[in-house]
Amino acid sequence: MRSRPVPTSVALVCLVSLTGCGIIPGTGSDKTTVKIWLMKDSASDDFLERFTKQYEKENPDVDLKVEFQEWTGIGAKVNAALEGKDTPEIIEVGNTQVAQYAESDGLTNLTVEATRDLGQEDWLPGLAEPGNIGGAQFGIPWYAANRVVIYNKRIFQEAGITALPQSQEEWLNTTKRLNKNGNQGIYLPGQDWYALAGFIWEEGGELAVERSGTWEGALDSEAALKGIKFYKELQALGAGPVAGDERTPLQSGVFAKGNVAQLIDTPGAAAAILKANPALKKEDLGYFPIPGKDKGKPGAVFTGGSDLIVPERADNRAAAVEVVKALASEKWQIELARAMNYVPNKKSLAGQVTGESNTAMAKGAGAPGSKATPNSPRWADVELKNPIKPYMTAVLKGANPKVQAEKASDAITRILASTL
Repeated sequence: MRSRPVPTSVALVCLVSLTGCGIIPGTGSDKTTVKIWLMKDSASDDFLERFTKQYEKENPDVDLKVEFQEWTGIGAKVNAALEGKDTPEIIEVGNTQVAQYAESDGLTNLTVEATRDLGQEDWLPGLAEPGNIGGAQFGIPWYAANRVVIYNKRIFQEAGITALPQSQEEWLNTTKRLNKNGNQGIYLPGQDWYALAGFIWEEGGELAVERSGTWEGALDSEAALKGIKFYKELQALGAGPVAGDERTPLQSGVFAKGNVAQLIDTPGAAAAILKANPALKKEDLGYFPIPGKDKGKPGAVFTGGSDLIVPERADNRAAAVEVVKALASEKWQIELARAMNYVPNKKSLAGQVTGESNTAMAKGAGAPGSKATPNSPRWADVELKNPIKPYMTAVLKGANPKVQAEKASDAITRILASTL
């Protein structure tokens, strides 16, 4: 990840550091500087300004300095920071990235704070579990965002559908009714493996499992095969390319054409949809949680989001931990969720955010089985090489699911067993 150009970065640091940009070590100030790396657009300027003003008022000896980073290239920059190069006190990382950074032994163990101060037992599993390595909590959940069903209200109305589906069976039946008169019942590309993961977890299956310290692919289990079976049935009720993913072509652009009834995506995709087709209005779009097997119960979903980590080599770790505790506190979790349309880090806070899209996300994130990807430091390599995608395409084209699942599982096992 690269920093923004210097003039913009400095301006943004000044914006959120209300005590000024001139306070640096050696200038006679008694303040403790806590430098925070946040990802671009993960929090609004307004939220950060309010948090900084309040925190520095309550802690006048602390000076917060926020620097925004880009996701592109972030891995190399974080690794360098963990080695002591331009190390900030706090870093926002993707929840599924914590395991690979923890391998460096460069993260502060925050288990005590998680248990004693932050209500760890109520955290969303999809945020908490990736940050827990070997029983120690290195990543503190900050926010979650997950996939829901975005739907075109006009197409639903024209099909005479007034009740949203409450189970997978109802979802299939509803989608069949929508898949006519020139409309696609759903646009689901053949390689949306994040959606498949949710269907597998809903059946009780896994992408990979750890046995005695060794990770193995698990797409060939009976439960996982039920997940791909449902995916195939649903995918057939639209014209999504079996060899494409969400970006080939960009699925928000396909939905924006106005003849697609449903799309599986995060609510944030709505902005891209409306931008691509100004004739569509915000009120034309609706949201509901991905249905589960049992009626009235949301299905499991991949829980994306971010955790906060504190590098061991940070100059002011004690002060950093206190800032992390504040950012992860209930007050600021609610504030952040409302400002950014996120899901708070605790299940008990789901009712604190309102709106159709937020409610749908919160229900999915809190559903049994919702989680992040396998907590292996090699999982990033699986996503890079991604044997899951060709497996999905092969099955959708009619290949034997069991045979293809075994091949994909073997490939995952080899990748997870590799060394750096």
